[in-house]
Amino acid sequence: MTDTLLLVDIQNDFLPGGALAVADGDAVVPVANRLMPLFSSVVASQDWHPADHLSFVDQHAGFKPFQVTEVDGLEQILWPAHCVQGSPGASFASALDIARIDYVVRKGENPRIDSYSAFYDNDHRHQTDLTDILRQLGTDRLFVMGLAADVCVKFTVMDALAEGFAVTLIVDGIRGVDMHEGDTEAAIQAMRAAGAECVNSTALVAQG
Repeated sequence: MTDTLLLVDIQNDFLPGGALAVADGDAVVPVANRLMPLFSSVVASQDWHPADHLSFVDQHAGFKPFQVTEVDGLEQILWPAHCVQGSPGASFASALDIARIDYVVRKGENPRIDSYSAFYDNDHRHQTDLTDILRQLGTDRLFVMGLAADVCVKFTVMDALAEGFAVTLIVDGIRGVDMHEGDTEAAIQAMRAAGAECVNSTALVAQG
């Protein structure tokens, strides 16, 4: 099988101190750096929002972060402004070995709709070029890790499975937002139930 490593949104705004910090999010960076040399192809997704993105709470008067509203008929969690195009927060983590990344897929560029998955926006009407890249690489199996486990990683894994890729989730290479206690564990269970295999990075390193 042809394997590809997919790094989901390992960006400054999702690390401790960032605009939408994931607890212990920086712990995924050394995992990514250890794994990248093991793969012939590495793809990274990057949240890349315009400053007026309608998923941002500051675009909705009277709302607080993480409240839910509706935008164009879709339920929308309102996030703190994050990963604004060209901002330091949108950059990949400084400790991430970006020289080993072969392709970058940007998502969330349409100001009217969010894009949790690295494959599609949230209404599944528009897709990124990730599927095309993976097909060109001859990818059969996708190894997925990154941030955040219960949002972008989960939606990416579900779409990867739906696109027909075998998926292996690197469980020590993910961290979650956990807006509600247990969200990350529930996301892992949902991904496993959908067909994703779950492994620890140490097992992959041992295999070489």
